[in-house]
Amino acid sequence: MNKSPYPQCWKPETKPPRYCPGCGHLMALRSLGQAIDRLKIADQTIFGVDIGCSLLAWDFFDIDTIQTHHGRTIPVMLGLKMAQGKKVCIAYLGDGGGYAIGAQHLVNSSLRDDPITVILINNANYAMTGGQQAPTTLSDQITETTPYGKMTASLKGPELVRNINPRAFVGRGLAIQIEKTENLIQRAIQHQQEKNGFSFVEILAPCPTNWRLPPLEMKNFMQKMQDNFPIGDF
Repeated sequence: MNKSPYPQCWKPETKPPRYCPGCGHLMALRSLGQAIDRLKIADQTIFGVDIGCSLLAWDFFDIDTIQTHHGRTIPVMLGLKMAQGKKVCIAYLGDGGGYAIGAQHLVNSSLRDDPITVILINNANYAMTGGQQAPTTLSDQITETTPYGKMTASLKGPELVRNINPRAFVGRGLAIQIEKTENLIQRAIQHQQEKNGFSFVEILAPCPTNWRLPPLEMKNFMQKMQDNFPIGDF
């Protein structure tokens, strides 16, 4: 039995986290690692990471991993799935890689019902480059590029994918709810395995470094995110 706080497929002794303290990526990756452990698919999985904060996950897991160009993780994972159909292919990206530079790939992959799983971290900003406005930035949210608050609405990825493909597995989780998010990811992977179809999970994640909020205000902001981006499966 694994008594470590880390998933069995995670090697923290040799691959230490490089994320900022309190970053939601760490929580999301723990949920992913636990789902891989529970399904016993470490030797079957190919893990693709995008540019941005997601790239820091490239050496977390003791599984086959590839780092792609920005916004191109989804087509790369599809190519690997086409070449090795028995593999479980997981694309891991941020709101820029999925909803901005890579938006066309998310739209068309879900439309084709490609048999891959996409996990997208939504922290409402471009964190790697200093906290600029992202497609998921909330209305009125102050960022490096919206000093007076964002003037437009936020893109809602799971709702978009659901409208494109009613057959896909689609869900949104909360990074701090590790067990619930693990369950969502596990079901998404099983959909890829059993239905040979597209699955998509967005995870709402805190970004203490770029939000520049004290703990209580950060908690309130996470609640505001949940109000704007309802969690659950769709």
